[in-house]
Amino acid sequence: MTSQVSSPTEQADGSVVGEQRKPGGTKDVRRLDRVIIRFAGDSGDGMQLTGDRFTSETASFGNDLSTLPNFPAEIRAPAGTLPGVSSFQLHFADHDILTPGDAPNVLVAMNPAALKANIGDLPRGAEIIVNTDEFTKRALQKVGYEASPLDDGSLDAYGLHPVPLTTLTVEALKEFDLSRKEAERSKNMFALGLLSWMYHRPTEGTEKFLRSKFAKKPEIMAANIAAFRAGWNFGETTEDFAVSYEVAPAAKAFPVGTYRNISGNLALAYGLISASRQADLPLFLGSYPITPASDILHELSRHKNFGVRTFQAEDEIAGIGAALGAAFGGSLAVTTTSGPGVALKSETVGLAVSLELPLLVVDIQRGGPSTGLPTKTEQADLLQAMYGRNGEAPVPVVAPKTPADCFDAALEAARIALTYRTPVMLLSDGYLANGSEPWRIPDLEELPDLRVRFASGPNHTLADGTEVFWPYKRDPRTLARPWAVPGTPGLEHRVGGIEKQDGTGNISYDPANHDFMVRTRQAKVDGIEVPDLEVDDPHGAKTLVLGWGSTYGPITAAVRRLRAAGDSIAQAHLRHLNPFPRNLGAVLARYDKVVVPEMNLGQLATLIRAKYLVDAHSYNQVNGMPFKAE
Repeated sequence: MTSQVSSPTEQADGSVVGEQRKPGGTKDVRRLDRVIIRFAGDSGDGMQLTGDRFTSETASFGNDLSTLPNFPAEIRAPAGTLPGVSSFQLHFADHDILTPGDAPNVLVAMNPAALKANIGDLPRGAEIIVNTDEFTKRALQKVGYEASPLDDGSLDAYGLHPVPLTTLTVEALKEFDLSRKEAERSKNMFALGLLSWMYHRPTEGTEKFLRSKFAKKPEIMAANIAAFRAGWNFGETTEDFAVSYEVAPAAKAFPVGTYRNISGNLALAYGLISASRQADLPLFLGSYPITPASDILHELSRHKNFGVRTFQAEDEIAGIGAALGAAFGGSLAVTTTSGPGVALKSETVGLAVSLELPLLVVDIQRGGPSTGLPTKTEQADLLQAMYGRNGEAPVPVVAPKTPADCFDAALEAARIALTYRTPVMLLSDGYLANGSEPWRIPDLEELPDLRVRFASGPNHTLADGTEVFWPYKRDPRTLARPWAVPGTPGLEHRVGGIEKQDGTGNISYDPANHDFMVRTRQAKVDGIEVPDLEVDDPHGAKTLVLGWGSTYGPITAAVRRLRAAGDSIAQAHLRHLNPFPRNLGAVLARYDKVVVPEMNLGQLATLIRAKYLVDAHSYNQVNGMPFKAE
């Protein structure tokens, strides 16, 4: 028996839909090319776990995807309030996509606060699934609703699906020896089961995950699996959901290979481990927990089998101090933090510049200033990375563009640090750190050879013929000084923050020597070999959109839309921010107008204007959220 498929139709959001009616009077199935779903609820409702599981099943199905977890800023805001709303947005498609999407097609709202906090983002016609059990008079008043939006007609422009999620979950779990409160906690699994039915997501992975997560609590494990299955069955049997949807795998979006879903922080951690293996050096992380960087510490602490040592210090200064000591001792040394921590680490970064030792300083940027917005994203630390130290203390700066690209950016930062004997700033941000996308697992032969040669003996001959070791005698190509592991006989040398004499490394207050050392350290950074900037300009445009970091996805999606509408537009994206690619000036000179979108008030634009005398136009957003392509 064959299925009948109607002609595809294009929706207002640009997605293509076909309708497929199953034989025997069963429910219709509509084919979509992409969907954007947002799960939203109280911070205790398990929305991040629900989104993670839906994402994992979507990745295993073969869709391209991009996610945007959005956490409350407060550790535990009062339940049912707007500050306590947690959400997780997932965009998945049968083709190549770049962002978590501008506006959800589907909102799952677990309470009135979740509905009110997110309704403004929904386009007309979007579907809303609400947990009606939470729409009590008190809960409505808590967020400023005078009457229930489920009854007053304010949601008539949307496809509203009122579902008593809590009641249905408790009913499904009545056979288990659980209190009502314990049973209610599984309502997120009921919602996950319902959405899994609606979008034909695999279920085996989620059930396997639940068996593993609650292996020591068999009653809780069984209850969550039962709730998940009950949600699936509810979708299959209820008359309120007459249609389910299919989004085919993105078979043409990916090069051949083995893929997994990965977040930016996980990719960065894997990149650091890979760099240490490729360099044949132990990896040392000295870190102090700080949102949104802490996951890197958590992940690296699991990999002692790869020679990884992690040290949770008592504060930010101790974390980088221990890492710099590890660099002196011959390790690939890393410290991870966010913007406020970079400020505290700045003196030790300057010490690393003076000592000329390889050190990776990973800054997962968040909203500032000061403590700022711990759970929100921003890319406003660029000028701090460039100049946030006393004296002339140049530091290379590298920035990944997508969550998966954090892996390659970590390898690149390690290459620069090891080759040129310098601290390197790696600027990720909260959006990249917590967001996820498919990542092709590279073959080992694709990874760069990062092995280094330590100093092993004298490298200078004095006028009287004596052979000695000079710790600041430089490689003529890279200007890097030798890396001597402490304890190597004959290679004893002085370290410290006071200016060094060229060559010998002895303390020097000589003005001419200081001028020479300052210029030499700057020349070393300026001379770092980085790839030329690639420009995407198929039509000879007059306007260039220049970005860096996590703006890559929204910028690229916007450029695609403009070109589809017939506009000519060029795009380029910077990974290396210090030094800039050598051809950047020539690229900028080719265009009448240069537009620089940034999640700050124009920091890259300021650098571009100063260095190249180009009238770069800033397009800025500093609201704690990534750009939308629109």
